[in-house]
Amino acid sequence: MNDTICAISTALGLGAISIIRVSGDDAIDIVNKIFDKDLTKKESHTINYGHIVYKGEIIDEVMVSIMKSPKTFTKEDIVEINSHGGVAVTNKVLEILLLEGARLAEPGEFTKRAFLNGRIDLVEAESIMDLIESKTETSRKLAISGMEGKVSNLVKNIIDNLVKVNANIEVNIDYPEYEDIEIVTKEKIEEMSKYINKELTKLLNESENGKLIKDGINTLILGKPNVGKSSIVNRLLGENRVIVSNIAGTTRDAIDTEIVHDGKEYIFIDTAGLRRKNKIKEELERYSIIRTVSAVERADVVLMVIDATEGVTEQDAKIAGIAHERGKGVIIVVNKWDAIEKNDKTMKEYEGKIRQVLSYMPYAEIMYVSALTGQRLPKLYDMIDMVIENQTLRIATGVLNEIMTEAVAMQQPPSDKGKRLKLYYITQVAVKPPTFVIFVNDKELMHFSYTRYLENKIREAFGFRGTSLKFFIRERKEKDQ
Repeated sequence: MNDTICAISTALGLGAISIIRVSGDDAIDIVNKIFDKDLTKKESHTINYGHIVYKGEIIDEVMVSIMKSPKTFTKEDIVEINSHGGVAVTNKVLEILLLEGARLAEPGEFTKRAFLNGRIDLVEAESIMDLIESKTETSRKLAISGMEGKVSNLVKNIIDNLVKVNANIEVNIDYPEYEDIEIVTKEKIEEMSKYINKELTKLLNESENGKLIKDGINTLILGKPNVGKSSIVNRLLGENRVIVSNIAGTTRDAIDTEIVHDGKEYIFIDTAGLRRKNKIKEELERYSIIRTVSAVERADVVLMVIDATEGVTEQDAKIAGIAHERGKGVIIVVNKWDAIEKNDKTMKEYEGKIRQVLSYMPYAEIMYVSALTGQRLPKLYDMIDMVIENQTLRIATGVLNEIMTEAVAMQQPPSDKGKRLKLYYITQVAVKPPTFVIFVNDKELMHFSYTRYLENKIREAFGFRGTSLKFFIRERKEKDQ
């Protein structure tokens, strides 16, 4: 990697200044050939005024910055030519550099060289791209955190502790007779393992949250035709970007609308309303159903919109079931709430009906809004944030087992024909939705009601509002413990 590369570092187009960057062993010599001042005798990290001259012709009046290795981004000699902005002059300077022996850099090659030369690690390299692509203040801060090495330091700390645990165990096994060696007890190993597990959980949580901040929270608006899905997006956006009509099912396809709120990006996905099957007469409607299901797959949170004037229906239950089966975070949004005559019992009675029809998803949050007046719509963002936080929450294995042990002590596991269910341990294996594996002596004895009992105990401890929880039962014999 001794060749010298060059590229235009600023956006190509009209502007006051353009920057052409050159990096490599011959960077200074190549630029020196076309600059009317001797750069070879200039100090590192200086800016020099002059002209780019080629074959006796002045190409441009420029400022040239010299940065000598190793104190540069790539750890190579770097020269930056600050020319006047514009397509013609910038391309001309780049063309001359190529004629003088430099090579056009590949996309991301400057960062690649910084990584290969040990200037940054892989996480920091990816953070640079995240910073360039960041759209919000929150994503910018996250990228800066990665560039400063906070994530890398966390990973390094975990690796160092794993090596320490492993080394202590091996020394005690290989040299048990030495009195000067600290004895590694079971308690010490458990203590160190708990700390490592805690740090790993922290790393996983930050990784999942970082991805959501970087990519935005995909929020799908789901419901029957003409319940006001597009109107909700329009109100949040503040303009009629999504077509709204009194004709049911005007929105034929999934439409993505990006909204930045309080430094975070939300992608609202508006879909065609799902009709009853006997009303599907056009291939276009069938296509809309396929697209809706596809949109559910890529959603982080689903807003299930219900028309308050119609009430919750069995069709609503079937539509919401798509999100439930795929483990999405769910918020039930009762729209047109302004059109309902109310007393002090209206909301409680309405919620009772919703819970009865959507009995399979008691975890779902409920909000009462009006797209027409904007009532409570701004609070949707806080609700979405809360649901996604619960969707990505990870619980340490030690804490989960403490909850399970206490639950078993309070209510004895079921038995059959003299054989009692034994629960060995529980661990979380995934998020979105939070997924747990319980190891038992006989999975046939694990009745769904006892699984539900454990789920309720976990929810009592951590809430998990707005998200379903998944449980898998695995069998393990006592001799394996």
